[in-house]
Amino acid sequence: MHQFWFFIGSFPIRAYGTLFALAFILGVGVTLYFVKAEKREEYMETMLDLAPILLLSGLVGARIWQVFFFDWAFYSKNPGEIIAIWHGGLSIQGGVVGALLAGGVYVWRKKLPFWDLADLAAPGLMLAQAIGRDANLMNGDAFGGPTGGDFGILYPVGTIARDTFGNQPLWPAEVWEGQADVIIFAILVILKLCKWPSGTIFLLYVILYNLSRLFLEGLRGDSPRFLFHWTAAQWSSVAAIIIALVLLLWRVWKDRKQGTALEK
Repeated sequence: MHQFWFFIGSFPIRAYGTLFALAFILGVGVTLYFVKAEKREEYMETMLDLAPILLLSGLVGARIWQVFFFDWAFYSKNPGEIIAIWHGGLSIQGGVVGALLAGGVYVWRKKLPFWDLADLAAPGLMLAQAIGRDANLMNGDAFGGPTGGDFGILYPVGTIARDTFGNQPLWPAEVWEGQADVIIFAILVILKLCKWPSGTIFLLYVILYNLSRLFLEGLRGDSPRFLFHWTAAQWSSVAAIIIALVLLLWRVWKDRKQGTALEK
């Protein structure tokens, strides 16, 4: 793993930033593919307009979530690190919340179908998260705790993981999460072969991702622990799963109710 691809003079080209940019580009590309494949070309311009809005709001939400909800004990003592996003520390969960809030306001003002757009965006978002975990690996952040044996990842000198645990093998938490994200991405693509109530694909994305995060987060070594020895991300995952399940049941019930009304 390498934190830097190369240098232009003294300016570093960071693996974290380039992979993050690649995740955004490919995520948008997959979304536009489904817009065209599902013959929803009327949303093509909307998605292109939304992309930079969601990127910026996602970045803000990701940083706020990480700083104030996940690791305030560290950032309160090191305020200069709050803006140092190149050191890592972008919460995916916070990014999704930030993007949802900004995207929700946008579609509400434009009177667009929120759930239809969310379903179109879900697979691309999942793919982007998978690539984002590659960025974490290259940067040496979002790392696991010590395995206690000779199995695991040895991070190089200069990474936060190495500074935290020294020369100890660590659980490949971010690698396994990235692999789980790819599997979830494939599941969402397969589910698109069938017709579902609007919102189903997006809500299943929320449920499946947060289920995987709930279990894999137990291996992390970079997050403070709270009640039940859970991290803030685990508590966020539980809340997200419950909310998404309730909304999914509501969407299914509403779809069946509308179907029954049409039959009458």
